[in-house]
Amino acid sequence: MRRAGEEAPPHGGREPGGGTATAVPAPVQSLPPQEVFAALGASPRGLSSAQASDRQREFGRNELPRPRRRRIWRRFLAQFTDLFALVLLVASGLTFLAYALQEPHQVGNLQLAIAILGVVVLNAVIGFAQEYSAERTAQALQAMVPHTCRVLRDGQRQEVPTGSLVPGDLVVLEAGDAVSADCRLVEAHGVLVNNAPLTGESAAVGRMADATHEETALRARNCVFMGTTVLAGSGKALVYAIGAATEFGRIFRLTDDVPQQKTPLQREVAAMARRVAGLALTIGATLLLVRWQTGAPLVPTFVFALGVMVALVPEGLPATLSVALAIGVRRMARRQALIKQLLAVETLGSTTVICTDKTGTLTQAEMTVTRLWANGTVHPVTGVGYAPVGSVRDPEPVRELLRVAALCSNARLLPASGADGPRVLGDTTEGAILVAAAKAEVDMAVSAASAPRLTEFPFDPVRKLMSTIHQDTEGGGYLVHVKGAPQELLRHCTHIDRAGDDRLLTDRLREEVTAAADALARQGLRVLAAARRRTPAVPETQEEAESQLTLLGLIGMLDPPREEVSRAVRSCRSAGIRIIMVTGDHPLTAEAIARRVAIVTTSDPVVLTGPSLDRMDAAALGALLSGPSELLLCRASPEHKMRVVAALQAGGEVVAVTGDGANDAPALKHADIGVAMGAGGTDVAREAAAMVLLDDSFAAITAAVELGRSVYRNIRKFLVYLFSHNIAELTPILAATFAGFPLVPLTALQVLAIDLGSDVLPALALGAEPPEPDTMTQPPRSRRERLFSAALVRRFLFLGAVQSLGACTVFFWHIHASGIPYAEFTADTPAYQEAITMTQASIVVGQFFNALAVRTDRQSVFRAGLLSNPRLLAAGCFGLGLMAAISYAPPLQAVFHTAPLSLVDWAILFAFGLLLLLAEEARKAWLRHRSPRYPAHEGALR
Repeated sequence: MRRAGEEAPPHGGREPGGGTATAVPAPVQSLPPQEVFAALGASPRGLSSAQASDRQREFGRNELPRPRRRRIWRRFLAQFTDLFALVLLVASGLTFLAYALQEPHQVGNLQLAIAILGVVVLNAVIGFAQEYSAERTAQALQAMVPHTCRVLRDGQRQEVPTGSLVPGDLVVLEAGDAVSADCRLVEAHGVLVNNAPLTGESAAVGRMADATHEETALRARNCVFMGTTVLAGSGKALVYAIGAATEFGRIFRLTDDVPQQKTPLQREVAAMARRVAGLALTIGATLLLVRWQTGAPLVPTFVFALGVMVALVPEGLPATLSVALAIGVRRMARRQALIKQLLAVETLGSTTVICTDKTGTLTQAEMTVTRLWANGTVHPVTGVGYAPVGSVRDPEPVRELLRVAALCSNARLLPASGADGPRVLGDTTEGAILVAAAKAEVDMAVSAASAPRLTEFPFDPVRKLMSTIHQDTEGGGYLVHVKGAPQELLRHCTHIDRAGDDRLLTDRLREEVTAAADALARQGLRVLAAARRRTPAVPETQEEAESQLTLLGLIGMLDPPREEVSRAVRSCRSAGIRIIMVTGDHPLTAEAIARRVAIVTTSDPVVLTGPSLDRMDAAALGALLSGPSELLLCRASPEHKMRVVAALQAGGEVVAVTGDGANDAPALKHADIGVAMGAGGTDVAREAAAMVLLDDSFAAITAAVELGRSVYRNIRKFLVYLFSHNIAELTPILAATFAGFPLVPLTALQVLAIDLGSDVLPALALGAEPPEPDTMTQPPRSRRERLFSAALVRRFLFLGAVQSLGACTVFFWHIHASGIPYAEFTADTPAYQEAITMTQASIVVGQFFNALAVRTDRQSVFRAGLLSNPRLLAAGCFGLGLMAAISYAPPLQAVFHTAPLSLVDWAILFAFGLLLLLAEEARKAWLRHRSPRYPAHEGALR
């Protein structure tokens, strides 16, 4: 690796966290390309497998050091900074103080203080465990996204994990690639890179392969760096630094402690927590003053006020919210949708428009050439997929067409390995051309040797052409090979090949070519044209190269639609989601595919091309997009896609955009939900997106939307569940206060037992509810709709009122049935102990039926199935079992001052619980009768 006699680099060898400081002592940017090969011990054929293995052992893996994380104990202590935790800690401290100041000491106050502190600690343990589990899950899911790069090893282009790169590797770079290590370019063809992650400069920066005299590699135009992306062009580069030794690794160390931002949902819940805590403190303070003014002792009254405050605080809300979101993310991962941001889970439920590309998302991304047109004749091609099995009818007239198109390609066919069949390394369109050339018996090895490539002008989504320059070793001079969109290529052609002769391309022949291309497009084929030009000298510019071309013919290829897409499209339609196809293909091809997958169902869809869009102003575009018509955007550039997304958002739509290329990244980032392809997408697209489809299928988007809606609805369900029984805890206390009863119907210890023993687990089970059958038959929720809305408040007030009725009734029934005057009741009175036991049991039983009632928004729970959520039933039974233990177990009786309940008591309690369930069922029936198709997310809460 080092030249003889030279010292090792100051940071040579392996560094902590992987990687090496440098592998070349001289300034890599100042060396000509051939000397860079020599300095790094590399060759134009790349490293051998043995060399790569040796250097991996010497320099380590190409990985950044793991970010420094807070110590475990600090992360655990951070759980105590939650607002609810702080309120309860203060309450516990004040209760300890009351115990210390009151003479004689009241053991009940000590028990209460310890219990409140125990609640805080238990919540901290649950929160910490959930946070740690979510972190591990996120790491595992991220590992499912491929991180690979293309290198030359053993003289062959290979796809290897980025972590296995070593100094001296020859990396092949193309538009859309993320640069995986610090590299020195040795070959560059129109390379533009985005250095924003490294330098903050958003403008594209040109790169070259020539030596420079910059003092540092970071400023050199012949170097590319880890973390940056290739926006355009292609080239080859030698790796000289990996892992922590890269420029990005140096910056990474400075930024790895940046705190993660909260999502809007988390901020909304935090604001709700502040309001609830404020309300609890206000009500507690008010009742303290009221009872104190009536002559009640201060310390017992203060403890009573604390009990009221604890009754209003939903201690399990933070953990329940985290679990619901984490469950949603895991479920989406099982449906092949990786959510990179929790924000995406929230926004998915309100998506109103999906702008989807075609290739790979609606189709299988396995292009197969099925038709060739040359010399005025169509030549069918048999065989499917990337296995070169099949034939071309009458192949002689199309061999030159396929040879030129294949030489003007960068893809490579990989043989079958294991259970996987042959696949393409690179662009699938180019792979299909290589397969067709093999079927036509074109020897590409001989062709490449007779016409070695000198340079290329990479494909540009704006000009829609790719050109390569070759040396003609047989006939002398040089060859220009061009392939691209037929309409664009025709503009650059002056002649057409007819049986080996170049004939002037007249208007009649142009019309013939256009008609042939349209005929292929109507069959749903993607159509490419190929052309060539002989020239005595190497063209100096792209314009010169792509001029005076001779058209060789047309290539029609089919990418079959995915079987599951039609069903997914229909599901989106029933959910009120509009689908707009955005593609670079010919309008006829796009319409044919759109009809096959049910995106187009009418006879007159609106087909808008890129040039037509350029002639429209913002008002005209907004008017077009606001209509309900079926819309296809064809021949679209990245700027066109961005403009459509921005216009839809300006019209109030929530837009999801799919994409796989580097040119899709701006639209993916600008959209409300950017959806990138995990298998066939570029690194740039995956980085810009909020969601990655692991199988590239549109059906995964539909499943993710359904789950996103379900997560949001489940969060609302357990909010209704939590706050409705909080009302049931508070109401008896208020009723006893205003009725002049000297004691509380529910002690603070009982409230804590309810909130922890029979509250948290059912709420968690509600967060795991599967999507309801009507989830994808309702229109999207409005983006202006708040989580804690007036409709949600009305629902939990209704359920809380019914539950409160039962709790107050059983308490005062026991009190009046005893015949004892209010003033003579003490904490040791058996009738009082029975009454508070009945109050607690009434709330616990009510919670059991409440959990069943809120499982569905509009659908009858009997129709959904009372036993269809076994987790919820198990959680409810656990709460009932704990209540029975508190009622019958002598040790718990001593702590909670409770008494055993009779079978008649339990029958009364279950009668009130059933009343709650039936009341909610009646309300749902009224909603269904009033508005059969009312939006579920609002209607069920009204």
